[in-house]
Amino acid sequence: MHLILVSAGVILLGGLAALSVRSRRWASLLGAGSAAAGSLIGLVPALRAALGAPPESFGFGWPLPGAALSLELDPLAGFFLAVTLALSAVTAVYGVRYLQSTPGERSLGPAWFCFNLLVASMMLVLLAGNGILFLLGWETMALASFFLVAFESEKASTRDAGWVYLVATHLGGAFLLALFVLFARAAGSFEFEAWMGTTLGASTGSFFILAVIGFGTKAGFMPLHVWLPEAHPAAPSHVSALMSGVMIKTGIYGLLRMSSLLGPPPAWWGGLLIGIGLSSGVLGVLFALAQHDLKRLLAYHSVENIGIIALGLGLGLLGMSSGSCTLAALGFGGGLLHVLNHALFKGLLFLGAGSVLHGTGTRRIDDLGGLLKRMPWTGGAFLVGSAAISGLPPLNGFISELLIFCAAIFCVLHPSSPGIVTAGIAAVAGLALIGGLAAACFAKAFGVVFLGEPRTEAARGAHEAGPAMLIPMGALAASCFLIGALPVTVVRALGPLLNQVSGFPLPDIDRVLAEAAGIMAGVGSVIGIVLAAAAAAAGLRAWLQAGRSRETAETWDCGYARPTARMQYTASSFAQPLISLFSPLLRTRERLHGREGFFPKTADWSTETRDASREMLFEPLFNGARQVLGRMRGFQHGQMQIYVLYVVVTLLLLLAVSLRAAP
Repeated sequence: MHLILVSAGVILLGGLAALSVRSRRWASLLGAGSAAAGSLIGLVPALRAALGAPPESFGFGWPLPGAALSLELDPLAGFFLAVTLALSAVTAVYGVRYLQSTPGERSLGPAWFCFNLLVASMMLVLLAGNGILFLLGWETMALASFFLVAFESEKASTRDAGWVYLVATHLGGAFLLALFVLFARAAGSFEFEAWMGTTLGASTGSFFILAVIGFGTKAGFMPLHVWLPEAHPAAPSHVSALMSGVMIKTGIYGLLRMSSLLGPPPAWWGGLLIGIGLSSGVLGVLFALAQHDLKRLLAYHSVENIGIIALGLGLGLLGMSSGSCTLAALGFGGGLLHVLNHALFKGLLFLGAGSVLHGTGTRRIDDLGGLLKRMPWTGGAFLVGSAAISGLPPLNGFISELLIFCAAIFCVLHPSSPGIVTAGIAAVAGLALIGGLAAACFAKAFGVVFLGEPRTEAARGAHEAGPAMLIPMGALAASCFLIGALPVTVVRALGPLLNQVSGFPLPDIDRVLAEAAGIMAGVGSVIGIVLAAAAAAAGLRAWLQAGRSRETAETWDCGYARPTARMQYTASSFAQPLISLFSPLLRTRERLHGREGFFPKTADWSTETRDASREMLFEPLFNGARQVLGRMRGFQHGQMQIYVLYVVVTLLLLLAVSLRAAP
């Protein structure tokens, strides 16, 4: 625990030092250097705790009633902390060169201070053993990330995204405040240790709903995700990687922590999370498929992957409620491993998108093309992330999704109730659909952005990023390969974490993980044989062509003697068949201009897909609230005696109610 405190201290002091200097270079070096160094210091005890070291605690009392500086490092906190610190270090290094290239003379000290404050506040959230301390870290995390989202506040779209995020995160925080106050009232303390075992009776389900809404808003559950596709594109790319990779996972952590404190889960808890996971996964990838902005596309894929995580956690809760250690271990194991995997490949993809923006000056997919020749390292890294997020072997995304598939298939093969069979079938079908749509979406994203010919001058003038940006991307790409290559080791290491989360004995958990590792080994052998055969075929081809002369010629042009970039697929045309298939859900608007006569000289076709949750749920809700509150302006006369009268009338009404309620 002492190393954790040193880690947080280094991060915070470095942020303050960056804030105190005017030089952009020194602000970046101090801020990023302290964030990376502090994260690496804290990574050691975090990994030790995640792998099963005895829990550590630290704390002392505060003068406030019910409050204490109570920190707890157990396997659950250690796992999420290790993921957070690892990605924080990588994104901090990337951010040095990325922020240095931002135009203008804007001071970078405040940005690095907020970055370091965000990392430290996430550490506090994950380590807090007290409700007040948790909420303090939660609100600090929200404010620090708000200022980072609003970094380019001179843009109207960035300001709008910042306010949407701030309103959404505080609405979610209101539900958490209600949850924590009610829980503390029932337990008589704000200490999490006192909450465990507290009898809540019929209120337990209500507490779980509050937790799902409060933490689900931060995680990005549908339809509470509306801030996410606005905030991630607006923030600097290394901040987007951190927010998408780990900050939204604090919602998953909070939901798991509260679930463990609420006691044995009924079956409907698992069913609710499975339903949320399926809707978030399918709708998230569909809305991603319809996007034209590269970072906005990635933001919707965060919603999709949070849905996959929720699906795994829902299956784990079903396993707990039915007493099945196998289902609980596979479900929780797949969901938690996907927390790690998503942090790696989504961090890689956002850093890749930042490199594209850095090299071309645009995020619009249809303005790009042909970047693989101009940015080969960025293109290769983005391809690795695209394959990993699509769940393709032999990368890490395949491993965690395979565990969730195994959990869903177990529901079907070993039914204990009709509901569990239904949940298993729905999970298998949903995961298959999500995987197929994700592969199509990233075929579009990678193909249109990196293949073909440049569509604009911005793409023709693209340049590769420097080593300070490429090395972090390379580290994340290598991590995706490493986990995919060592699935047995990774799966077996989940034992202590799953023992805490599920409550089943560690020997039983280890037995299930050993069986899952056997499946992984078998699948890995098949993948290895396929890769070896492909390598052998490539080697044979090279051997047969050795010593032969080669000529370069144009490919068959299908009758087009002078092809241009305008003849290539655009992002809209590539995705149009799938978007049309799901048009009732997406409600995509199509616009066609300039088609006049038999031989039109110009024509323009475009599509726009607005977020259905924002357009159909939140905008009408907030517009209605604005109208109602607008009618109350008549009470604001600006006269002090009128306001005093309001206070007196309110006090009299409260007194009358209390007297009536008195025995």
